[in-house]
Amino acid sequence: MELSDYLRILRQRWILITAVALVALGAATALTLTSTPQYQSTARMFISTPESNSSDAYQGGLFTQQRVTSYASLITGEEMARRVLDELGEPGSGARSLAEQISATVEPETVVLAVSATDPSPERAQQIAQTTAEVFTEYIAELETPPGRTAAPVKASITDPATVSTSPVSPQPVRNVGLALVLGLLLGVGLAVLRDVLDTRIKTPADLAEAAGGAPALGHTEFDKKVSGQPIAPADDTHSARAESYRVLRTNVQYVNVDAESRVLVVTSSMPSEGKSVTAANLAVSLANAGYRTLLIEADLRKPKASSYLDVVGTVGVTTVLLRKITWRDAVQQTPWGCDVLAAGATPPNPAELLQSEAMSTLLADVRQAYDIVLIDAPPLLPVADAALLAAQADGALLTVRHNSTTTDQVRGSADRLASVGAALLGTITTMTPPAKKGSRYGYGYGYGYGSGSGSGANLLEARGAVTPGGRRSRRTPAAAPEWDQLTETDDVPEDGARPTGERVPPVDEPAGHSTGRGGRDPQSSDDRSRALRRAPLRAQPVDEVPSHPRDTSSDDTGSSPVQRNRQVPAGTPRTRRRRDV
Repeated sequence: MELSDYLRILRQRWILITAVALVALGAATALTLTSTPQYQSTARMFISTPESNSSDAYQGGLFTQQRVTSYASLITGEEMARRVLDELGEPGSGARSLAEQISATVEPETVVLAVSATDPSPERAQQIAQTTAEVFTEYIAELETPPGRTAAPVKASITDPATVSTSPVSPQPVRNVGLALVLGLLLGVGLAVLRDVLDTRIKTPADLAEAAGGAPALGHTEFDKKVSGQPIAPADDTHSARAESYRVLRTNVQYVNVDAESRVLVVTSSMPSEGKSVTAANLAVSLANAGYRTLLIEADLRKPKASSYLDVVGTVGVTTVLLRKITWRDAVQQTPWGCDVLAAGATPPNPAELLQSEAMSTLLADVRQAYDIVLIDAPPLLPVADAALLAAQADGALLTVRHNSTTTDQVRGSADRLASVGAALLGTITTMTPPAKKGSRYGYGYGYGYGSGSGSGANLLEARGAVTPGGRRSRRTPAAAPEWDQLTETDDVPEDGARPTGERVPPVDEPAGHSTGRGGRDPQSSDDRSRALRRAPLRAQPVDEVPSHPRDTSSDDTGSSPVQRNRQVPAGTPRTRRRRDV
């Protein structure tokens, strides 16, 4: 791992690091507040030997330096503790516990011995330390006196008697809090690094590219809480980051297998709940808005969802066609968003067998000839084999990957599953990414929009429903009928008061002397407006004059198929519909 990786971990896992540091800080604070203050008192002793000359003094100094370490061990023993208790008038009250309160240290390269005693009471600590020093002076004389002699060669003298301490030696709040903070930060950073190493979820484009074997990233869609209530992104909303992400995805998909006249692409995922059906439906709508003849096949026969997103009948579709109960042309349904949908139909007991049947191959061959782009909403790759079977019959697969949910192992497994059947992984689509922030690795976002109300020609045409963002006339919004003052003099006005249908012409000339522009001049002459009218006539066509769709060939006693009856429009409804030769 490089320094940039550690910085990324600190930026992403700062909550974990802070939480661990706060827990350690809180534990240290609680321990400090609940601990009983301890006071310490110290007495110092000097160990010496009697000497007669300088040579004896030097040898005596070496002797005492060698013995003073042993004296420190004797002071902390239980024998000394019993003698101290006897001196304090507390015999048998616990020599071992008292020995734990007494400590002795030797100053380096000296014969000075320091005796310390710790107790919750400063007075008792002073009493224990002083008594221990006094008892030890007698005890060392007893130990060092040879048999038959009355004087010991070593003498212990108290140089600094014990005093009463005014401040406790423990706990030390500043030291405890500082150590806890440092240890907590170190522990938090360690846990963050460990979690990042063990976490194999896809979080960056680099992780996805490595797991997908170098497959290109075609785009990403941001997480939006409105998806559950509005799964289809509004294509006419130029300020919507979600709609723009599908437009970017549409642009990148156009360059997939660009040499083919028509393309059949499978949209799938590694596991369920990764947004494949929403992505497939929105991509189909976006491609249709760009002028492509687009068909979405709902091939997820186990849990179909795309038909409900696009508001079409789901009981007639793929299974009905594969069982030869209806032709695919009659089963295809048009949506208000411009794309065609072949729903899943009834749920079969053997989805995999149906999808790898000869009837499915024939269906894909037929729709390939009739449409520019065919999208197949397939089940996830890892749980079932349906998507791999479909991808082998199509031009390839688009793999949707849920941000911070799908793991690298799952993406590798999906790529291996496609490779095992000879299917190509054409690209990946990351779904439910967090909103773009400054420095985000998933793009700069789309918060600035195009600026509504700018008055540009494209915006005005889109506002009137004349064209779609892709440059074609919208099929769901009829062309605006001409105003009464825009009709030619030869147009007949119906007697029932309905607005007639005719060519749109400029307003009649203003009366003489009327100023319509700067300087009192008419900005456009009547002849110029007539020439403009002849160059770009716009005519609204009633629905009754629209030729019947080529798919509308099967009918029952009422003269229409069940799917057609779901799409019938009341007679006399003024709308336009672009004819599509399928």
